Amino acid sequence: MSHFKHHVFFCCNQRPEGEQCCNSLGAAGLRDYAKKRVKALGLSGEGKARVNMAGCLDRCSEGPVMVIYPEAVWYTYVDQEDIDEIIEEHLVNDRVVERLKV
Repeated sequence: MSHFKHHVFFCCNQRPEGEQCCNSLGAAGLRDYAKKRVKALGLSGEGKARVNMAGCLDRCSEGPVMVIYPEAVWYTYVDQEDIDEIIEEHLVNDRVVERLKV
């Protein structure tokens, strides 16, 4: 059995000025938001979810991106409402948010 039910990786790579990257689209701030929200909902810890920052996940053109394992579902997002929907649907209800999949 895995230590975490879900492992959430946010690409927070920062490229030089002018090059598209997830962090220039607010990834680090939204990762911080997701981490706090998951903790506030009691969804973090052993047997639950873990939210992590990742370096480049090599999908910059689709960014910002995150991936949730073990399902290997990739999402894009633009704001806190998208993050809330991913948390509620994927982490709580085990349903993929089709509209945000990449």
